[in-house]
Amino acid sequence: MRLLRGNPDGVDVTIYAGNVDPGAVALSVCDVPVVEPRHVGDDEYAEFALDFCREHGIDVLIPPRRLTALAGRSADFAAIGTSLMCSPPAAVQVLTNKVSTYESAGAAGIPVPPWRAVDDAEGLLAAVEELSLTDESLCVKPSGEYSAFGFRMLQDRPLSMADLLAPPMPTASVAAVADAMRRAADLGERVPELLVMPFLDGPEISIDCLSAPGGELLVGIPRSKQGRFRMLLEDPEAVAIARRLVEHFELAYLTNVQLRFHKGKPVLLEANPRPSAGLFQTAFADVNMPWAAVRLLLQGDSGLRNPPRLNVRLAVAEAVMEVTPEPAVPDPSPTSLVVIR
Repeated sequence: MRLLRGNPDGVDVTIYAGNVDPGAVALSVCDVPVVEPRHVGDDEYAEFALDFCREHGIDVLIPPRRLTALAGRSADFAAIGTSLMCSPPAAVQVLTNKVSTYESAGAAGIPVPPWRAVDDAEGLLAAVEELSLTDESLCVKPSGEYSAFGFRMLQDRPLSMADLLAPPMPTASVAAVADAMRRAADLGERVPELLVMPFLDGPEISIDCLSAPGGELLVGIPRSKQGRFRMLLEDPEAVAIARRLVEHFELAYLTNVQLRFHKGKPVLLEANPRPSAGLFQTAFADVNMPWAAVRLLLQGDSGLRNPPRLNVRLAVAEAVMEVTPEPAVPDPSPTSLVVIR
């Protein structure tokens, strides 16, 4: 929000922010808060967004979620005077599932880690037996968009005192995960498709990307974490992987590519056809990526003329601010409606 309000063109910006949680912090710091409908299908959500944009004269809609509902509706929004910032629906469909992401990316020559998709206990046990032959630590996670929810390190060895005193890790035994899948199946509950794969070495590198429609990468800024520090990296190899992915999927505007390391080589962890939650950190590269994306959407020109300033080390510090009205329990999920007026 600060980057949009402090845009280099001096444009007066009004921000409408939407969230399903009326206590979300974003609703307290935007200009106009909007409580969105919860638990609705894609068609219903798209109609809600269209009606809202029509009623309030929205100029730009930047959705960081519900992309499957909105991708492909650009013409509908354009008909009411709203420019939708979104990648093509085909890319959104593929990238919201890690299995299809790895299949498509791997076929295009983008490095991906070893992985197996499973949807029952027997498949899980077979995948663990196969991948364990490499003597690597394994993990399991849902193949869909669940953020970090559902991620577990697979660990069958007894708990040691060193484990007990170390920082907590989301771990589960192979038997416990298999039993959970069996019980769900016996009760008729849905068992989501899970990925079994090696636990990839850090540091995780998150590349914030700005690209033109069609997939031409204009700016890629790699970031990594070191405890309470963040690094804006000069990493041509990471940017080259992000460029290949963005071009392959023809991603547009603000997207994010995440890499980790497998046997010393960077591989794709996941790709998000939306802006990342950490995008604000790129301000320290002397680049206003959100505003550049808005310019690109509205004028076909990002306005960026200088390369980003990299090799920057940032410290993460806690800050407190007064907001009105006082929010309820904060919701870390991103805002959904951003408007330029």
